[in-house]
Amino acid sequence: MAIIKTENLTYVYGEGTPFRKVAVDNVNLEIEEGELVGVIGHTGSGKSTLIQHLNGLLKPTEGKVFIDGEELWEDKKKLRDIRFKVGLVFQYPEYQLFEETVYKDIAFGPKNMGLSDEEIDKRIRETARMVGIKEELFEKSPFELSGGQKRRVAIAGVMAMEPKVLILDEPASGLDPRGRDKILGQIREYHEEKKNTVLLVSHSMEDVAKNASKILVMNKAGLYCYDTPVNVFSKSQELMEMGLSVPQITRVFKRLEACGINVGEEVYTVDFAKKLMMKLLSKNNLEA
Repeated sequence: MAIIKTENLTYVYGEGTPFRKVAVDNVNLEIEEGELVGVIGHTGSGKSTLIQHLNGLLKPTEGKVFIDGEELWEDKKKLRDIRFKVGLVFQYPEYQLFEETVYKDIAFGPKNMGLSDEEIDKRIRETARMVGIKEELFEKSPFELSGGQKRRVAIAGVMAMEPKVLILDEPASGLDPRGRDKILGQIREYHEEKKNTVLLVSHSMEDVAKNASKILVMNKAGLYCYDTPVNVFSKSQELMEMGLSVPQITRVFKRLEACGINVGEEVYTVDFAKKLMMKLLSKNNLEA
């Protein structure tokens, strides 16, 4: 059973006004539990509007959203409980920190769930470990931390609620390369450890290619495709025509192909390119 399902999902901003705009148009989608999904699309494609439907921040103009088999808006009394299944981390989440200490900030979500102090403490320590926040920082003000640490604290606060689906909107945005790799590596480790569903919204094709098991592409308010990285990046020309990039290594191998050097496989990560080239070089040496 799909953990996330949408049926004819449509959302219109400014209905009945001269500023009417269709932000999501008739999207039908099923995401299986345990996937790490990269969500990509040009600015204005509808990807941010789409993810805000998945925990009920927006109500569909038309269509339905199902989370773990339950329709999100069928019974408003159940809406709060269903929302706890989907954790949403906005872009620049460090701006949402507000508690006196790091410990209290991570505890805020679990406390609102009505959990026991013992369970809250357990979750705080577990998620802090996952995102690389040392316990010695627990009693510090979150505003004393570095930018990368603040962001990890904010992400930990959502992780501590143990949602079945974790959605992160540009979690590495604005970080230096080292901070970017650290955040994305910790998200990947969290996914591998928890075996839950993660949606990673990103403008970086390299980040998506390196981390995602499936890629969801939005274009002009509609769902262009939802497929494996190999199948998505095989459409590199179509993606570029949409105003999207493709991983730099993919562009390199497409250029080689245009020059008559066809490796016979879609290349979208540097690690895979390295293995492929070593294999080809080894084969050529043996033939020589």
